[in-house]
Amino acid sequence: MKTIFTIIAVTFFGTMASAQDISKEAKVDALTVGVELDVTISNTIRKDRKMVRLYKFKNSRIKKELSFKTKKNRAKLA
Repeated sequence: MKTIFTIIAVTFFGTMASAQDISKEAKVDALTVGVELDVTISNTIRKDRKMVRLYKFKNSRIKKELSFKTKKNRAKLA
């Protein structure tokens, strides 16, 4: 009885929803505005920058120090 009532209710509400008049769409006036591009590129080189080194090899000292492992990080056998 409950399933029959549910099917009837779903069908009723579905037909009522599809019977609505959806064709009323509001038109919106679009505004067009011209775009002005004013691009200035300044190529000033600052000489106070410090150089940074990139280490390519695995055995470099910096990478070793940053990727340290402690004794507690190791896996233990049960």
